[in-house]
Amino acid sequence: MKHLKPRWIVIGIIVLALVAGVFRALNNKRAQQAAASAPAATVTQVELASTDVMKAELRDITQGLAVSGTVKAVNYAVIKARVAGELKEVVAREGDAVKAGDVLARIDPTEYQRRWQQAAEQAKAAQTQMEIGKRQWNNNQALVDQGFISKAATDNSMATYLGADASYKAAIAGADVARKALEDATLRAPFAGIVSGRAAQVGERVAIDAKIMELVDLSQLEVEVPLSPSESMDVRVGQVASLQVEDRQTPVGAKVKRISPSAQIGSRSVLVYLALDKAEGLRHGLFAKGILGMGKSQVLAVPLSSVRTDRAQPYVQVVEPVGDQLQVVHKTVTLGVRGMDLTQPESETLVGVTGLAEGSTVLKSNVGALREGMVVKYTAKAPNAATSAASPAN
Repeated sequence: MKHLKPRWIVIGIIVLALVAGVFRALNNKRAQQAAASAPAATVTQVELASTDVMKAELRDITQGLAVSGTVKAVNYAVIKARVAGELKEVVAREGDAVKAGDVLARIDPTEYQRRWQQAAEQAKAAQTQMEIGKRQWNNNQALVDQGFISKAATDNSMATYLGADASYKAAIAGADVARKALEDATLRAPFAGIVSGRAAQVGERVAIDAKIMELVDLSQLEVEVPLSPSESMDVRVGQVASLQVEDRQTPVGAKVKRISPSAQIGSRSVLVYLALDKAEGLRHGLFAKGILGMGKSQVLAVPLSSVRTDRAQPYVQVVEPVGDQLQVVHKTVTLGVRGMDLTQPESETLVGVTGLAEGSTVLKSNVGALREGMVVKYTAKAPNAATSAASPAN
């Protein structure tokens, strides 16, 4: 009996293993049947607006250094009060064209008129004393020559005359200062231009150096462009640029006029000044951007922002027909020249690409990363390329 127990144990284990195998096979068969009867998984779908895509086209790219800056008038002045007092009159207002020397505003001159009159009278009195001293000295010289008085008396009269003459000159200088203050009560245009802003109102009491108004000359405009030290190394006076000024449809030509010899404190940027060609509608303070440099290339281009670099090779996301659907496809591309299409009013940095067919429908950067194979549906009328792609062949 002792020899039979191990044998029955082995037999029992074998039976249990067989039973477990049968159950496992039955469960696998049920799972396969359930999978076969289950509906197919729904492919993920994304809805896009027609503004979320663009067509890859041949574009004329202007190559060079991308620059941006603020349009500024070469002649620009902040008109400030040179004397303190009540602002009595504002002759020129915003938008008024003035000539050099025209009156812009007046500060109450009453006090300065009185001071000038006082200084002028003091100068007259000093002149009288100087003339008396001079006559006295001349008379004493004649008396000394005739032997009637001593030379010491002549020396005293000369000292009196010289003191009176010095007082007269000081009085004249004081009168000039008072006259200048009276003239400064009237603010005049330093150059011909247009009043662009006013900072004080009639009746206000203004201090010395208080801002009254601004004056700009729009006949000469330039763009102040900050560049890094490395970028400025290749910039030369006379280089031309094409700039897009905000709210203006056509580009404006420009030329490098001046280059600052030193870097700005803090930012370490080097200021370059581009003289703008004459064009209608340009204003002081507008923003401008464009390309400084030469050379154009016609290439198949897409926005640089549409190129994704989260893989080993750069790629773009395109919409292509797969069967009877439009799907997202990732296209690996090789990047070429970079630049801007300055014929477009809202130009952005473009990059030439190879590995992409002309006319491909490219997703813009605002869409973000989409999984390859996602079905695309347009919420509005799709671009021509996408529409034709969606139509099945007859």
